[in-house]
Amino acid sequence: MDSDLINLINRLQDTFRNLSEFTTEMMQLGFVGSQSTGKSSVLENVVGLPRGQGIVTRHPLVLQLIHTPSPNPAAPTYTEWGQFLHIDKRFTDFYEIRKETEQETFRFAGQNKGISKLPISLKIYSPDVLDLTLVDLPGLTKIPVGDQPSDIERQIHGLVVDFLTVFSVILAVSAANVDLANSDTLKLARSVDPQGRRMIGVLSKLDLVDTGTNALDILTGRVYPLKLGFISVVNWSQQDINSEKSLPDALDSEAEFFRSHAAHRNIAHKNGTKYLARTLNQVLMNHIRHYLAIFLRCTLPAQQACWTFLPVNGFSRHKVRYKPHTMNLHQRTGFNSPKESFG
Repeated sequence: MDSDLINLINRLQDTFRNLSEFTTEMMQLGFVGSQSTGKSSVLENVVGLPRGQGIVTRHPLVLQLIHTPSPNPAAPTYTEWGQFLHIDKRFTDFYEIRKETEQETFRFAGQNKGISKLPISLKIYSPDVLDLTLVDLPGLTKIPVGDQPSDIERQIHGLVVDFLTVFSVILAVSAANVDLANSDTLKLARSVDPQGRRMIGVLSKLDLVDTGTNALDILTGRVYPLKLGFISVVNWSQQDINSEKSLPDALDSEAEFFRSHAAHRNIAHKNGTKYLARTLNQVLMNHIRHYLAIFLRCTLPAQQACWTFLPVNGFSRHKVRYKPHTMNLHQRTGFNSPKESFG
């Protein structure tokens, strides 16, 4: 039933994708971070992409991770693949997925490192992922690089904010070796979620903090309290990349780092990439349960499409309850205080 909820949202998301007014109003995880935070590395580990096969995000990249049963070892077939919404083709090579994404990016965002608000939708089917729907947003930046537009900072800020609606849970990535007071990621996330009710903080590069220091006060909520908390991860080192370390080995090394760290070993079970993925899965399902009825009510122009998909996924339209006064909830409140989900 839980995976059916995420599957339902994925199908609705695909239906609305060509309707620009609904592009950002989806129940999903918004993945945001500055370009130096290691956001791409965190995403690669969660998705299971080979290191170095990450995708430079100049579009919102909508990733629908779909868990598939482990195949029979004797079956001579591929076990994981990707499929874009804009092309009817299965990709079994992650390099080809990256190449197709780049081509689509050039088509809409050009080749001058500009950005586009038009999302690229990609499904990843694998026995090694949990059911998730997330949007990888362009990394925050302050200075134009090369021939980027002079107002690139403003463009990216506006795009990211547009996607961090109340229907999204914010995944805010900050580097552990930088003072959180200087985190552009948290500053932006706070601007759309002042109370920190729908934000998960991710501390990357925990292994790079200065010797003798730790992030325990942050991870336990004493410095920067968030309702959904902070989770720390260890990024790939250059040595890992050079030695072509496998993802399972990298995750084992990460787990060992937390188990053996004097300050963090007591909370090792609540940190790391595997715990992050499980947490994202559970948080997203809870978010969908809370907001499904409101979401359907607020998308009245496309409601008929919603009802078409509900029975397919085992949901009865009569079991989706909403109160009449929620119809104009977003106009009246702007969803700035989402207490109905996180109060």
